[in-house]
Amino acid sequence: MPGNTLTASGAPDAVAPAAHPRRWLVLAVIAISQLMVVLDATIVNIALPQAQLSLGISDADRQWVVTAYTLTFGGLLLLGGRIADYWGRKRTFLVGMVGFALASAIGGLATTGGLLFAARALQGAFGALLAPASLALLTVLFTEAKERAKAFAVYGAIAGGGSAVGLVLGGVLTEYANWRWCLLVNIPIAAIALLAAIPLVPDSRAHGDTRYDIPGAVVVTAGLVSLVYGFTKAAEDGWDAAGTIGFIAAGLVLLAAFVLIELRSSHPLLPLRILLDRNRGGAYLASTLIGAGLFGAFLFLTFYFQVVLGYTPVEAGLASLPVTAGVLVAAGVASQLLPRLGAKPLMVAGAVLAAAAMLSLTQIDVDTSFVSHLLPAQVILGMGLGFTFVPLSSLALVGVPEHDAGAASATLNATQQVGGSLGTALLNTMYTSAVTAYLVGKMPDPMTQVKALVHGYTVAFAWGAGLILLSGLVTLLLIKVRREHLATANAVHMG
Repeated sequence: MPGNTLTASGAPDAVAPAAHPRRWLVLAVIAISQLMVVLDATIVNIALPQAQLSLGISDADRQWVVTAYTLTFGGLLLLGGRIADYWGRKRTFLVGMVGFALASAIGGLATTGGLLFAARALQGAFGALLAPASLALLTVLFTEAKERAKAFAVYGAIAGGGSAVGLVLGGVLTEYANWRWCLLVNIPIAAIALLAAIPLVPDSRAHGDTRYDIPGAVVVTAGLVSLVYGFTKAAEDGWDAAGTIGFIAAGLVLLAAFVLIELRSSHPLLPLRILLDRNRGGAYLASTLIGAGLFGAFLFLTFYFQVVLGYTPVEAGLASLPVTAGVLVAAGVASQLLPRLGAKPLMVAGAVLAAAAMLSLTQIDVDTSFVSHLLPAQVILGMGLGFTFVPLSSLALVGVPEHDAGAASATLNATQQVGGSLGTALLNTMYTSAVTAYLVGKMPDPMTQVKALVHGYTVAFAWGAGLILLSGLVTLLLIKVRREHLATANAVHMG
């Protein structure tokens, strides 16, 4: 409707009122769509043990249920943001929601592991349209600083709390219905959001040159997929196998080609000037390493709870909640400390806490106590996350011109997804290799099998701890920004 059209800057046109009259209702619609995407990250983790058994997925390949989603989501996120800006944010939002629901239906009805992996990749691709379109709509609808802060607080609360809801809901659906409903549940959620979005959400778009960096998006995604596939081949054939070396080498070559494409493109997917700043580059590298260390850890905790300790899916979901509690507590504290201490001390402390928690998890056994060991380890892990991610959001915007703020924020999200993809594949390979090595020369009786699984989990946690410590070292060496510069960065972001 002409009266509802907003310009790219968020300013109303000559007909529209100063502020969109239904902006808070639109926020509710966007919140529902965001909840769907956030739920999907944790709800599938709880369902994975049963899905693996149902579809006959091997231990080496099961990581694709996670990485197929995170690879396409992270690889296409920047392109999705540009499509939303120039194709129209409402149109992109609606297409992303419909596509996400259809992909969820395919995954929920999958009869083979390959079909489930493909559905998860499709979910990631449509999520890469939905997420930036949602944020862009919030930015143009809420132009007054205090209102925008409230809107982003609601969005952020759903991002944080939705993961906890996903853990519990995933357990309930898996235990009392079927693991397939962890994907099929997206269909009614999307239908409700879609019916509300069509009449309520106004359209807006940026103006100017609308060319897209399609080659960059294709090459970077292909390079990441090749790397992850190389890690998977290592679990099956060994690190020195021709296939393993070939896919890893091809992935590195494709990523190098992506850099060359970005240097020569007039409208790059990722403007390299964003990465070349020491603080932002350090923040993105730290974000990638933290994502690599943590995503795999969550996957192995789920399997440890259900396969070794014999928890039901509901119990496994509830048992995973302490991580979320730790994140929420630490994020609140970090928000208060950030203006006083700056980003670096908080991020280093967060990395040390998270790594210590992961090292604590390397001490698990076949009958480890939840209350005395697993509960405190998860709370500390969550606190490490909270102390790390709050400063990261500010660092990603330090010294960024206003026209690059969106790309800088999207790059931070993409690094977390990409890091999670690579880390999950790498840690799963280390786990598989450790289990195989443990069983060499031993009688494969049930107790030995279980001990082999636990040994594999501890090796994966140790590698995760190493990656997180490496992120702390990167922070220590590269981050030099002062706390007064963070306030300027936030002003640019919120302005």
